[in-house]
Amino acid sequence: MNPFRYRKFTLLIVAGFAFLLGLFGSCGLNGGDPSPRNIILFIGDGMGEAQVRAGSYYATGMEVGLSFQQFPVCSRVTTFSADNSITDSAAAATAIATGKKVNNGVLSVAIPGDGKPLETILELAKKQGKRVGIVTTTSLTHATPAAFAAHQLSRTDGFAIAQQMLYGTKPDLLFGGGGEGMDPALAQGAGYRVVTNKQGMVGLTFEDLPVSGQFGISHMPYEYEGLGDLPHLSEMTRKAFELLSQDTVGFFLVVEGGRIDHAAHRNDIQLLVREVIEFSRAIEVTFRWAKDNSRTLIVVTSDHETGGLQLQGSSEKGQLPEAHWTTTGHTGMVVPLYAWGPGSESFKANLDNTEIHTILYDILTKP
Repeated sequence: MNPFRYRKFTLLIVAGFAFLLGLFGSCGLNGGDPSPRNIILFIGDGMGEAQVRAGSYYATGMEVGLSFQQFPVCSRVTTFSADNSITDSAAAATAIATGKKVNNGVLSVAIPGDGKPLETILELAKKQGKRVGIVTTTSLTHATPAAFAAHQLSRTDGFAIAQQMLYGTKPDLLFGGGGEGMDPALAQGAGYRVVTNKQGMVGLTFEDLPVSGQFGISHMPYEYEGLGDLPHLSEMTRKAFELLSQDTVGFFLVVEGGRIDHAAHRNDIQLLVREVIEFSRAIEVTFRWAKDNSRTLIVVTSDHETGGLQLQGSSEKGQLPEAHWTTTGHTGMVVPLYAWGPGSESFKANLDNTEIHTILYDILTKP
């Protein structure tokens, strides 16, 4: 047995974590697997390294206790935009989606440059015949999801973004907050089956694609506030890969934990830890499915850090860590990246956010 794998296995037995045992036992096969058929990209909006640790302390009492923190690949990502050392979500998501730096506020358009649309990784995947989808806890027309399926000079034109999403790029699946340019009638006019609550989402079948889950009239509620009859991020994510995976051509799915960013803008650690934990649940649900579908690559990262969060020591499970915030805005801090599955080894080195696209592009276009 490979000594490195043996040491990993032994540590897991000692720790007694069944989840981690399954995780590392599966990823030991990654090097021999063929290229991934499915790619699931998780983006924790505003989630820096301290935000991850805060969620882990609250959920587990440990610094490294969340599902994705156990992935075999962990690196760091720089996030600056074309015109600022501190990016916004539009420019950062564009960099990940297209591999190009743009000015803050721009969605997948070459600015600076000739102003032409930049092909996104989601559009490439669809061109190759894969099913594609977007799941978010923000409004569907918000900057991060929009950068994967729309091309606009300004992130603020919600109606134009919705038009391009529904009638242009036309992902097979859109789950998130409604409003801000997105509405049921518009989606139905584009041929989408529309649902507006958890019950409607649960009842969807593969034959209903394309589907648009519009849950509310803006961003979805914070986890701390309760979601009523709306689905949690983990539930939306599970339903998304269940639907998209029924086509043997494979799929590309973007999942955003968008309200992590909003909680950090408010410097509210109580809101934040619960958003990070639900984001982790969505990844854990995905991993439990993916480890039985070995041709699935999971990548977890962030568009930027928000709040300049610093933790003052650790905390016990169920206790909020002591937080010190340096701003209510974004920062230029590096953000973490975690990966599991075939192709994950390509993410081992520290990266710029544009290189995430480069790696995914190479994976998708590999003969």
